[in-house]
This record gives sequence, C-alpha cells and structure tokens, in this order.
Amino acid sequence: MSDAQSSNFRSREVTEGVQRTPNRAMLRAVGFEDGDFQKPIIGVANAYSTITPCNIGLNGLAERAVVQLRAAGMMPQIFGTITVSDGISMGTQGMKYSLVSREVIADSIETACNAQRMDGVLVVGGCDKNIPGAMIAIARMNIPAVFVYGGTTKPGHLNGKDLTIVSAFEAVGQYSAHNISAEELLAVERNACPGAGSCGGMYTANTMSSAVEAMGMSMLQSSTMAAEDGEKADSAAQSADVLANAVRRRILPLDILTRKAFENAIAVVMAIGGSTNAVLHLLAIAHSAHVPLSIDDFEGIRARVPVLCDLKPSGRYVATDLHRAGGIPLVMKMLLAHGVLHGDALTITGQTIRELLANVPDQPPKGQDVIRPWSSPLYPQGHLAILKGNLATEGAVAKITGIKHTSITGPARVFDSEEECLREILAGRIVKGDVVVIRYEGPKGGPGMREMLAPTSAIIGAGLGDAVGLITDGRFSGGTYGMVVGHVAPEAAVGGAIALVREGDTITIDAEKRSLHLHITDEELAARKAAWVPPTPRFRYGVLAKYARLVSSSSVGAVTD
Repeated sequence: MSDAQSSNFRSREVTEGVQRTPNRAMLRAVGFEDGDFQKPIIGVANAYSTITPCNIGLNGLAERAVVQLRAAGMMPQIFGTITVSDGISMGTQGMKYSLVSREVIADSIETACNAQRMDGVLVVGGCDKNIPGAMIAIARMNIPAVFVYGGTTKPGHLNGKDLTIVSAFEAVGQYSAHNISAEELLAVERNACPGAGSCGGMYTANTMSSAVEAMGMSMLQSSTMAAEDGEKADSAAQSADVLANAVRRRILPLDILTRKAFENAIAVVMAIGGSTNAVLHLLAIAHSAHVPLSIDDFEGIRARVPVLCDLKPSGRYVATDLHRAGGIPLVMKMLLAHGVLHGDALTITGQTIRELLANVPDQPPKGQDVIRPWSSPLYPQGHLAILKGNLATEGAVAKITGIKHTSITGPARVFDSEEECLREILAGRIVKGDVVVIRYEGPKGGPGMREMLAPTSAIIGAGLGDAVGLITDGRFSGGTYGMVVGHVAPEAAVGGAIALVREGDTITIDAEKRSLHLHITDEELAARKAAWVPPTPRFRYGVLAKYARLVSSSSVGAVTD
C-alpha cells in the first residue's frame, strides 16, 4: 500500500513538532478544538444537487451521517462531487458527459480524500454514475469506506398503472406511431416522476446500489429503500456507525472487494434482471481493486443463476415493490441457499455475508410474485448474455429478457450517430426485420458511450420491440429492453468491425448461441478494414477530448487509468 493510501490517523498520531501548527490553524477555522486533532477525520462525499431528482434528497442524508459520525467520536468533513442526470441528458449531446462523469466523480473523491489525508470516507450518491464512481475511488484509496445510496423514487401512477421515466420515453414512440394522442403523451410526462429518488425500475442506479449491497460495501436492505421514507435517513446513520467501527478496526475496502465479492454482485445482478451497465461498471471497479475480472466471467455466472425478480423495464414491478417483498437480502439468501453466493465474503460491518443473512428467510413470502421461488423463476438463466463473433471479437452485451425471440437475421440499417437513427425511427422508416446499427458512439468515438434509450424506446413504442434488432458500440439505459446488443467491441472509432458494416449487409444476432455475426467473407472484411480511414475526432479540446485520448475499450470497463 502506498503512503497516500495508508492510515492518516496513525501518521497524525506520530507526527510531532511545530510543523503541524499551520495545519491545526486551518482546521480550527472549520471548527476543530483542542481535543479534536486526535480524532479520525472522515470525509463525507456529498453528491447533492438539484440537477436531478436522484440527488435532491442527498443533503439530508449527509447531514444525518455527520451528526452520527460526531457522536461516534469521528471528525466528519463534508465535500462535494458532481452528478449528471442521465434521464435529462438522454438523447442529446449532453449524454456524452454521462460516462465521463463516472471518472470525474472517482477522481474528485480520490483527490479530496488523499489531499486532506482523510482516515475514512462515507459517500452519499444517487444517480447512475455516482455509485460506480464512488466505488472506483474507494477501491483506489483503500481507506475505510461505506456507500450510502440516496434511494429510489416511488412510481408514478396513471390510469391504474405504475409509471417510471422509461414510460415517458416509450410514450414518445407510441405518439410518433400514432398509437396515443398528444394529450395522453402529456399525461404520461406529468405523472412519470412523482418525487425525489433514482429512477424506479431495476435500471442502472438501482442495479448498482444492489450490486454494492451484495459486495458488502453498504448496509443490508438499503439498496431498495425509497428516498422519501424515514428508513433511508436511519440507514445513513447506521452507515456512519459502521464506518466508525471500520476505522477503529482497520477494515479496508480491499479486504472486502475480492473476487468472491464481485461474483456475488454479478449473481445478484442476474437474479434481479439488472442493467447492462453493471457489466461495464463492475469491470471498472474490479480494475481499481486489482481483482482479475473479465467480460467472460459474466457469462459463466449467468448460466448458473436464474432471473428471480419480475421488475421493470421488461417486467411488471418497481424497486419499492421488491423492497416490500424482502429486497436484496432475500434474493441473496436464496442464492446462498442454492450454492451460487459466497457466504464467507467479508462486509464493511466486519461480519460475513452468511452471518448477515442468518435471520433472512430463503423462500419468498406468499401472496406476492415480485420475487419468484427458485423452482419457478422468471427465466431459467441470467438475462445478460455476452455475445462474440466477427462483429464483436472482444465481446458485446445483450439483455435478453422481455423478448419473444432470441435471434434475428436481417438487413443492416447503418447510422453514424444516435440522432440519425432516431429520425428514421420516428419517421417510420425502420421496419420489421431490420437490424439497426448505431456506431461511432463508443467510449472513444462518441466520445462518452452514450445510452441509446431514445431509439430503443421509440422502437418499443412503435410496436417493433420483437421485430427489429439493434446493435451499437454505445450503451443502453438500464431502462432498455428488446432485441438490442450494446458495448460492441472493438468500437468503430478504433476500426472495429462495426465500422465496416454497409447498408443492406446481413447481420445475425443470436443470443442463444451468443453470436453476433456479419455475413461477409473474411477476405471482404479484411479488404474493408484496409480501406477504412479513422474519423476526425469530434472534440479537440476540453474534457471530452481528454477522455477520448485516455479511455480504454468497453470490454475492460472503459477505464481511464
């Protein structure tokens, strides 16, 4: 462990002499008194903002944690970090900054904690990139840490149906296909997001909060709590107490973030029908934790884990329904009981997963069908399939729940940006049997690997979800479902085969065979590759240009270090 990662608390205890006087003078100005200088300093990384409903309630959680940390004998110090609202930036050029924000969040937390020599950190986050960004930083620094999730939003309601933000995107497609009126579209928009919290289905934020709970880096049961319920603030206080104990006992993130922890997270993501983005983010966190994890490991675990939860986007229920049915602890106990969860993995509490789950039942309660029994799963195997072939030699990620057919062969409809594609879908020029290709939207090419929720929702809204395929080197929102394949690697911007597809070429997507194939000869593919000319970078200056120069392939997590 480097000096920057070692315990600041111990170093302050042995540092004597007048050289500490300026440091003390500065700390007195922010409220330190004589007895406070020997207390552990705990950073409280607060992603509060009014940019998005996901983060609007975080300040109260941070303040509750601060009170509890002081009561536990710590010296908490709040600092801020950024957020980007994926839902607000979706379908615009602003979405290029979403995945970039994961790195900015990680870098900012690492910078503040290491610059100020903090002894531990409690991170409070809500929107999609807050969670993996925090975990990347936590793994890098390896100081005692805990993550506090801001909580999910409650569902909106219209005409007796639950709504989420994805309902609004799909309503655009329905309106464009003349299936609903302008008045009905407006009604969906007005009712989809009723209040604070992250998007309510098993989309990326709720998926990643569940993964962090499964890894043992947050409190049991905390990942599916509603942002506006009192138990969420109580959980923040409990997290503060647990962190104080971890500081005293020197329980470090890299003691917890082992290979077993990542396998537990993947198993839970499969069981709950989580977002494709979990693949990208878990690979990136594992990279920071120096844990060997590959994209192929997801496929191995998928084969052993059924989908147990009937959750949106392809299912019927939202995260608050899952919480009432027993939440992630119940899912974990079922996985443990059937031998697909590592019960000996350590958690931030100092207990193992098995110890924490000791009093949790291993069967779902009667009278609900949010969580299915092991003997009657929603799907017999996990829903995130890793596809390979001549179109994706490094791999691609398909979400195969909520579709009637797991394969499609059809003519390629090729677009070099999301906007070009969306115009064609909304104009009704994408038809049954087409395989849509959206390229130059990868980590380098976008840059930023935008999510394609607008095109996929428009396809669903037009009634073509089972009849049209879509592949992209970009990403998908956790709210996406249908015959869609993302994270195609190598990406178009580095000369991957997706850059070589021509309009009308025949493409096969086959999730059962885990294949993504362009039907041309190897010789023709090589000739096209030889003639391919790299595009001029879309950005020459600023954060997007810097990101494009640094970022790696999506097949290894799109990391920048």
